[in-house]
Amino acid sequence: MAESDQNAGKGKKSTMKLLAIILGAVLLAGGVGGGVFYYLHHSANAEKTAHDDEEEAEKLYYEMAKPLTVNFPRGSSIQMIQISLAFLVAGKEDALEAVKKHEPMIRNNLLMLISAQKPESLNMREEKEKLRAAMLNEVNSILKKMAGKSQVKELFFTAFVMQ
Repeated sequence: MAESDQNAGKGKKSTMKLLAIILGAVLLAGGVGGGVFYYLHHSANAEKTAHDDEEEAEKLYYEMAKPLTVNFPRGSSIQMIQISLAFLVAGKEDALEAVKKHEPMIRNNLLMLISAQKPESLNMREEKEKLRAAMLNEVNSILKKMAGKSQVKELFFTAFVMQ
């Protein structure tokens, strides 16, 4: 009987050792897995932040020196419109140089686009937004045609005067 008590004690000890080893292995695997996840997640976020910072650093503004002025026909409630513009250009200096180089064509086409508008409708915000979008589209099409690509991302009205 004493012999069976000793065997039972050895069984408990070996079961406890096995349980401790399994528990240690599970904790170690969890720690390694958590560390790998943290490292991969953290490095991906750092890469994304660095990429976002690079993109942000490469965005430049270009403001046209002279405003666009269009006279509307007599009899309309608005006689004249004067719009000052700025562009958000993504990329390096060459993209900004392309906008400067082709500014005469850009001015011409935008003046034609503005003069084709109904002056009374430009009192509403929605119509101004439509005009802004059409002007941006026109600038992008000019730059694609003349420079092969366009990096103008936005067009802003810096002044919008109607009389």
